[in-house]
Amino acid sequence: MSRLLTAVFLLLICVAAEGGKVEAYAFDSAADEARYKQLVAELRCLVCQNQNLQDSNAELAQDMRRQTYEMVSAGKSNEQIVTYMVDRYGDFVLYRPPLKSSTFLLWVGPFILLLIGLGALLWVVLRIKRTPEPELTTEQHERARQLLEQDEDKNP
Repeated sequence: MSRLLTAVFLLLICVAAEGGKVEAYAFDSAADEARYKQLVAELRCLVCQNQNLQDSNAELAQDMRRQTYEMVSAGKSNEQIVTYMVDRYGDFVLYRPPLKSSTFLLWVGPFILLLIGLGALLWVVLRIKRTPEPELTTEQHERARQLLEQDEDKNP
């Protein structure tokens, strides 16, 4: 039993040590640190896809943060850093990809779907309005009158 507890304890220590990794970068100025934070907040993690580099713990995100830090420290501009990331990883690394032929559907697609939905809704509404009310036969009128009279007799 003590071996099992020891193994569990060692496993917990290993997991805690792995999860506790903290990247600490030293910047020459507060402006560089702010630029770094802005860039890692705007670039997408390719592994997690719905997280930015700042929030992701994936190894690729750690590597991309390190690359960003090195480029910021080397004095590269934000545009140069973003261009490098796009050249290396593609437009998907950007949360706001540029409008070009390969991303056109991404930008226009939601509006097309909205127009299709509004068109379908309009078609259904107009079709319902065009459907004529069915005419009641004299027997149906008589039956309705009898039911109303019975109801009036029960509830004066």
